[in-house]
Amino acid sequence: VQLQASGGGLVQAGGSLRLSCAASGRTISNNGLGWFRRAPGKEREFVAGISWRGGNTNYADSVKGRFAISRDVAKNRVYLQMNSMKPDDTAIYYCAVARSSYGSSHPEDYQYWGQGTLVTVSS
Repeated sequence: VQLQASGGGLVQAGGSLRLSCAASGRTISNNGLGWFRRAPGKEREFVAGISWRGGNTNYADSVKGRFAISRDVAKNRVYLQMNSMKPDDTAIYYCAVARSSYGSSHPEDYQYWGQGTLVTVSS
């Protein structure tokens, strides 16, 4: 599976961005999906996860109420809508495909990773 993330860029605090991740190589309809991020000088952290049919989602406390993960099974894509953005959201964002049908918060539960897209939030 190859993952291509897009949609990153520069946004002012309070603004919005929508990240998209396209999967190719095989269908990911039976897999959980997730978004992670790595800020400068920090460890990679979980952002959001979604189950195989989209019925279950989970979020890091830092983004709850501001970010929303969704998926389009037919298009083999996962999205991350980011609203009310803060400078602390500045990071490289990575999409990932889980080994199971659950969108886990643990990076070791993910098998495939995208190359990342840079998001910068200015104050």
